Amino acid sequence: MSVPDLPFLRIEKTGSVIVDVHVMPNALKTLVQGLHDGALRVRLKAPPVDGKANQELVAWLARELKVPRASIELIRGDTARRKQLRVAQVSVANARWERLHTAGQEAD
Repeated sequence: MSVPDLPFLRIEKTGSVIVDVHVMPNALKTLVQGLHDGALRVRLKAPPVDGKANQELVAWLARELKVPRASIELIRGDTARRKQLRVAQVSVANARWERLHTAGQEAD
C-alpha cells in the first residue's frame, strides 16, 4: 500500500517516512486517540522513565504497521511528548499504513 496523505506522515527524499507523534504516557493501555496539533496522538501504557515510553512507542508502531522493530527509529523528542519516528525505506512499501489512516480520520 502506498503512504496515505495524512498530516502526521511525511515522505523523505530517501523514501523513508517520518511519523509525527504526540505521546501521553502512563495510560491504562497503548492506543491512538486521534490527532493533536497535526501529530498522531498516542496514549502509552509505559511510564516516561528510563526510555520505557520511547521503547513502547517504537514497539507499538512496529506492531501497528507490521514491520520489523529495527526499521523504526526515534529521531527527535527523546525526552519530549512530541516525537518524530523514521520508518526505513525498505519497510515503507510493506507497511500497513491503513491502520494509521483510520486514526487520522478521527476528530481531534
